[in-house]
Amino acid sequence: MRRRDFLAAAAGLAAVVANPVSALAATEQRPGAAHLPDLDLGDFPVVARVRARNALEHLKVLSDRIGPRIGGTESEHRARDYLVRELKSLRYQVTTQPFTVPDKYLAEIDGRWQAGASRFGTLGVTVTAPFVEVVDGELPDLTGKIAFYVNAPAGSAPTFAAVERGAVAVVLGRISATASKSGAYSPTLDRDVAVPVIGLAQVHTEQLRARGSGELTITTTHHPNLTSYNVIADRPATFPRRDNGVVMVTAHYDSVPGSPGANDDGSGTVLCLELARVLRHLPTHQALRFALWGSEEQGLLGSRHYVSQLALEEIARIKGVFQNDMVATSHDPATAYWLLSVDGADNATTAGVRAAAQRLGYDPRVHGPVTRGSSDHVPFHEKGVAAANFSWRGEGGPAQLEPIYHTPEDTIRDNISPERLQVSLELIGAAAYRLAVRK
Repeated sequence: MRRRDFLAAAAGLAAVVANPVSALAATEQRPGAAHLPDLDLGDFPVVARVRARNALEHLKVLSDRIGPRIGGTESEHRARDYLVRELKSLRYQVTTQPFTVPDKYLAEIDGRWQAGASRFGTLGVTVTAPFVEVVDGELPDLTGKIAFYVNAPAGSAPTFAAVERGAVAVVLGRISATASKSGAYSPTLDRDVAVPVIGLAQVHTEQLRARGSGELTITTTHHPNLTSYNVIADRPATFPRRDNGVVMVTAHYDSVPGSPGANDDGSGTVLCLELARVLRHLPTHQALRFALWGSEEQGLLGSRHYVSQLALEEIARIKGVFQNDMVATSHDPATAYWLLSVDGADNATTAGVRAAAQRLGYDPRVHGPVTRGSSDHVPFHEKGVAAANFSWRGEGGPAQLEPIYHTPEDTIRDNISPERLQVSLELIGAAAYRLAVRK
């Protein structure tokens, strides 16, 4: 038996001795699996111990209590502080890595809905007034009122026309003609106006239209001079007599304006926290590193900053990056677990997850690898590091996202499957541990 196999077997045997009931349960057919598992002993310490319910307790904090986690703002900083506390409690070496990010323009409606604010409108103000939906045809007198447009024609003209008719604020809402719903956004105008202008998510647009009339209180805020943070947690190799490298498990913890980001990407974040708990004491030849990225939603800013700061020798140490983005949706058609590499080629991470799926009985649900960027594996791939993104999507392809992606409805209640989260935990945990015990 090779030494790495011996180490994994020893850890597996320890798991059996410490908790024979959990170890026995690990040999049973998994929910959603096609066949009984055929586990290596090294799989037991992960599969027998990972629990979606533990991860969901963290998700309640991130998604329900903190809510939208907008890169560089106080909301993202609250999430950062929570992640740091949890990882330190697990005895990881935790560091935060700051980097600057662009200004944010946000709005609140009645103190409960978050929307985007236009930087071309008035910022730092609160307006309370009745709203009027503006429909096709001649504009009514809007003096002292809030103009509410649904699917207004593209361009700035509707906003300017409403202001000329006396509107004290303009609310722009979108209702998509497709199954995918629209999220909050910051409207772009071609010149400044002297009233607040906000972009409302579809679900709130529909609710406002159903209400028909009444007062709204709109507050707009400009967030300048922002700093976002990556949270990095390290654990050295168990046998550090020689530098065998590092295995990374990663996710982004920010979300888009208006969205509590339960699946995108609270799910990937809490997967990292649960695997950090399970893997912390297991013997490995590789170091373990959990990285939670800030400001992914603005263009992979956190992971790009991290990679840009790595020396060539540090890049060479990374044996694999398992990036987890949207790993628990409950959307019914999202039954495929996708292996997504930038070039569509197999690498140490995709091969590891596919092999874990075969051992666990999940292999019919696993698709790929196929070509896909758009997540934090991209900067690592660009430096030649084995990296991939892992995600639940539709059977027809990884572009088939749940309709409430990037919306206020991305909540635990509406968009999280504990069963799919458990599958994700087992697949990534088994694959990452297998790679980490390699010599």
